[in-house]
Formats: sequence, C-alpha cells, structure tokens
Amino acid sequence: MTKDAGQENCMCLSGEQYLLCCGRFHSGEAEAATAEQLMRSRYSAFVILDGPYLLRTWHPDTVPADLGLDPDLQWRRLEIVSTARGGPLDSEGTVEFKAYFRHGADRGVQHEVSRFVREGRRWFYLDGKVFA
Repeated sequence: MTKDAGQENCMCLSGEQYLLCCGRFHSGEAEAATAEQLMRSRYSAFVILDGPYLLRTWHPDTVPADLGLDPDLQWRRLEIVSTARGGPLDSEGTVEFKAYFRHGADRGVQHEVSRFVREGRRWFYLDGKVFA
C-alpha cells in the first residue's frame, strides 16, 4: 500500500479515510471497539491481503493453520446487513454481511453471519455461517 493510499476512503465503505478507519487497526495503533469494527477491518484486510492481521484477530480456538489468500480474488464491496450485540460492553456479538467479489470473469457474493467474542479488551472473529 502506498503512502497516499492511506488518505483514500477505506475499503470497508465506512466513508472514513483508511488511516483513520481500518488502517489504525491493521497497524496495531488501536483495537476495534465493536464486533462490527472488527468485521470491517477484517474485510479490509482481505482486500489488501493482510494475512498477519487476519490471523491476529482470529480466535485461537478456531484459527486455521493457513489462510490461503488468493491474490486474484478481488473484494469489491462490503454491505453490513445487521448486527446483534457486539458493542463496547458486550462479550459476544454477530455481524451479518454480504461481501461482493470478482475472481477472473466470475462475480459472486459471500453472505455470512459471523460470530465474534471479546476477551479482555480485544474482539476476535470466532466463526461464521455462510449462506449458499
């Protein structure tokens, strides 16, 4: 990512600049305060292929040994459908989302309800139910 890229709008479509939104989580300068913030930052990490961040924010009980990120898979847009709990004072929460992608000539949508848990002051992605 170039220096100027941090001034652009964040990939999670929050409307904020990347450095003030997901960039601060990716760099380790801040921790996500809500499950939705973590969801958005993880989506952005998939966009920029930030595997270390994805692994760091995945719960140790469910983290995979290998992510297998595909550089040819282009994430295009994130739509948050709904959230349940997952606030700064909660210990768990869910985020339903649709992530639109392109892979070569194919286009698709990953529709998922992700579960998050907060341990101490950190949110972690636990797992998700993907809709076909």
